Amino acid sequence: MFWLISILRNRTFLILLFITNLLGTIYGYIWYGEQLSRTPVIFLPFVPDSPTASLFFTIFLGFYIFGRHVPYIEALAMVTLFKYGVWAVVMNLLTLMMEGSLTPQAYMLIISHGAMAVQGLLYAPIYKFKLRHLMITGIWTIHNDFIDYIFEMMPRYHSLDLYMNEIGYFTFWLSLLSLLLAYYLVIKKKLTITYQ
Repeated sequence: MFWLISILRNRTFLILLFITNLLGTIYGYIWYGEQLSRTPVIFLPFVPDSPTASLFFTIFLGFYIFGRHVPYIEALAMVTLFKYGVWAVVMNLLTLMMEGSLTPQAYMLIISHGAMAVQGLLYAPIYKFKLRHLMITGIWTIHNDFIDYIFEMMPRYHSLDLYMNEIGYFTFWLSLLSLLLAYYLVIKKKLTITYQ
């Protein structure tokens, strides 16, 4: 485990990861371009879920490279990277089941979003957020679900449109799982170490 932490803290690796996530974030916002052009201004912050998650992580990396911690950003990065990484993988696999095939772009999305979910968890030993930071993250995350599935601002997978209620239900529980994972891997583990 020590060797992994050593790699994750390596400055060269961090800079490469920062650049990769920055480029992925920019690509993600471009990917949402058509939907954003039709989105009411009030909902704009809540539509591009995955690029916003990778933006949080990119900001975390930028600060961490210079030895700084921003706990609210770290909590948002961990929770949203895992949530939307898993969500996109599941939606693309469901699309594959419904349609029988996927575009090369969809396979790229499965790989990149799977990597998002993993990298969010890998940095758990390094994050410094506490319960108050996670509570605000929880409000953001659940609020985003309401915006997506009550106001219908969710990302569109047209072959899955008939299942929006079920997808919304799945997404809500995925949000709770993501928050519980963040609590367990960052807050509870550090409390356990403190009191041992």
